[in-house]
Amino acid sequence: MTKSQSIFFSEYLDELFPDAKAELDFTNHFELLVAVVLSAQTTDIAVNKVTKELFKKYPTPDLLAEAEISDVERIIKTIGLYKNKAKNIISLSQILKEKYHSEVPSEREALESLPGVGRKTANVVLSNAFHIPALAVDTHIERISKRLGIADINDSVYQVEMKLNDLFDPSLWHKLHHQLIFFGRYHCKAKKPNCDVCKMKEICQFYKLGLEV
Repeated sequence: MTKSQSIFFSEYLDELFPDAKAELDFTNHFELLVAVVLSAQTTDIAVNKVTKELFKKYPTPDLLAEAEISDVERIIKTIGLYKNKAKNIISLSQILKEKYHSEVPSEREALESLPGVGRKTANVVLSNAFHIPALAVDTHIERISKRLGIADINDSVYQVEMKLNDLFDPSLWHKLHHQLIFFGRYHCKAKKPNCDVCKMKEICQFYKLGLEV
């Protein structure tokens, strides 16, 4: 994708999803962090169903740090990998309490040192909690980036992120992250994408060559 094509794509995303935003429910930095950790390999809808009870019972790192793992597992058992996630959110709460005065840190290195927090989760927190430019690449963004020729088919998630960073101005990253997710989730879907009405099909490798991306 060329720079001029990226401008057209950005304008198209503004047309399709002018109000795109996070679909996870949270009211503070701690809830955001926990919700994003829980969202790995599951849907935002599923996460929102369990965090309603979780955040009501354990609204702070101090309280979640002292939680019985069996109770946390009970609350979140409907989402994927719930046993490991229960362990991680209790452990990260303990670290927040002991090392960061029960506050979510705003530094990437500190965030990525927490259990269950990788680069993608750190990017989401940096962008949504602290308004630090960061563009998290999830499965939707990776897929559409490769379909549209922003990235190569064999690129890693990190390589996709770097190519998106080079193509789009940092001032756009916060909103663009949500727009790209919406584009992949509701328009350029994994199965049966809306190619017939898509304004990007002329440059789309998936459409032109029928690639299985």
